[in-house]
Amino acid sequence: MQIRSFQLSDYRSVTELLKESLSEECCEETMGAFARQLSWDSDLILVAEVDDTIAGLLIGTIDHSKGYVYRIAIHPAYRRQGLGKALVASMNNRFRQRKVLKVLIAKDKHNEMLLPFYESLGVTPLDFVRPARPLAIVAG
Repeated sequence: MQIRSFQLSDYRSVTELLKESLSEECCEETMGAFARQLSWDSDLILVAEVDDTIAGLLIGTIDHSKGYVYRIAIHPAYRRQGLGKALVASMNNRFRQRKVLKVLIAKDKHNEMLLPFYESLGVTPLDFVRPARPLAIVAG
């Protein structure tokens, strides 16, 4: 497994991963946030690669001195193999390099179902917040 920054050549594989691993609604929201984060800071989009296959994705962002994990997606065939933990650890390293003081989980209905995963990493429900600068704009 290799964790690395997203590259433009990954785009097709990442969109397929998102379609495979997220609900249709979540995928649509994530694609918009993905595009916005690419325009802001592509180094905060990480992929997990296994045998030349994009198996996982983490989209992070920084707002002032706070780092946010916006979305994590792992292909169903690669779940429970440590990819999610490796992505989060790598993103935390990037946040530390940028002097981020606190890491939070962007709160939305799609991330709330991942609470057991985040709790296994030591995240508390208080660490779930809405970023001041939203990555996804939900119509409604």
